[in-house]
Parts: sequence; C-alpha cells; structure tokens
Amino acid sequence: MQSRGWRVFAEYLLSVGHEQVAVVMQPSVYWAAGVEVLRKYLSVVVLSSVEPGPVCDELAECGATALLLLVGTPVPGVPIVEAVRRDARLAGVLVGAPAGQPEWVGLAGIPFLRYLPGELSPLGARVRAALGDDASFVAFEGYDAIAVLNELLRRDGDWSGVSVEGSRGEITLARSQGVWQWMWPAIQVAELDPANPAHARILHTG
Repeated sequence: MQSRGWRVFAEYLLSVGHEQVAVVMQPSVYWAAGVEVLRKYLSVVVLSSVEPGPVCDELAECGATALLLLVGTPVPGVPIVEAVRRDARLAGVLVGAPAGQPEWVGLAGIPFLRYLPGELSPLGARVRAALGDDASFVAFEGYDAIAVLNELLRRDGDWSGVSVEGSRGEITLARSQGVWQWMWPAIQVAELDPANPAHARILHTG
C-alpha cells in the first residue's frame, strides 16, 4: 500500500509541474522506502541536513522546485517550513509532506497523503460523527484496524478471505510480498486550506 500511495503523490507532483524535488529526511526505514518509490518517477535529491538554515542553502543550490518533508513535527518540521517560506531565494518552491504531518500540526498549504474516499459510506459517516468533523484520517485507520483485528480473532487468526466493512469502504486483505494488507484503499493528496486551515481540500486522487 505504501508504494501505491507514494506513487500517487509522485503523480500529483508531476501533474503540477514538479519533476525535480529535494527531500529532507530523518532516518526511517519507512521514509527511505518511500524515497525509493519517488525515484522511479522523479529526480530526487536528498539534502544532507535537517537544520533550517542549511536546508534552505542546499535547496537554493540544487534547483529543486519542491521540498518534501520526511521529518518529525513540530521539530524540525515546522522550523524548516517557516525558514523556507521566509527565504526570498525559495519563492515558488512547493513544500510537501507525503507522510501526513501537516494534518497533525495545522500547517496550511502543504500537500500530504491521506487514505480516505471522496465520500464516506453510512458507517464512515457515523464514525465521523462520533469522532468529530475535524478527525484525522488516522482515526479512521485506527477504527478499521480494530474492525479487521476483531474479525481475525473471530476466525482464529485465519487471514485468507477476510472481508470487513470499514469506515472507508469494504476491506479485503491480500498477501503482497509476504505481508497481509488492504491493497486498494482510496488515496487522496490533500492540503489544509490556507484560507480555512480547519478544512482540508482534495488536490488529487488515486
């Protein structure tokens, strides 16, 4: 599922004219795997620092038109965003965060991945009502994970043929590269609306 999500994010970047991207990344197996997916579609430069000043200098020198944040928040993520947005050399550089950090810290205008359908099912709508309208997509993931685990317990751990009604649609597990997972969840690239940061607007779907 990760490879498909990051491919969708790469498609979005290409669709808005960003082929050369820079990445600021803290050590993480998950993020490193995501970068390898991006490299299949984009020209990627991994910056050598996670400090705001050096990040801005390297970004200005490398000529990338987008910076992807694969770092923790609020630090160092928020200071990096603030530094890039202040730096006149970097006017027009898109800041993105495929791992979804902007949804957690309220940073508007930064595209991120989220695994939600365009329209929730009746169950999804009930879950949203219980969670509140501003619930993160991670809350829906949590609900669905519990639903799947409950079904697995009922089946005495038999993963084959699992199909569960989830908050984001019907969840059917399949084995891929030795891992049982939901292969086809809905994927969106979204951002918090700068004019209304409490609202996320959808930029791209995959």
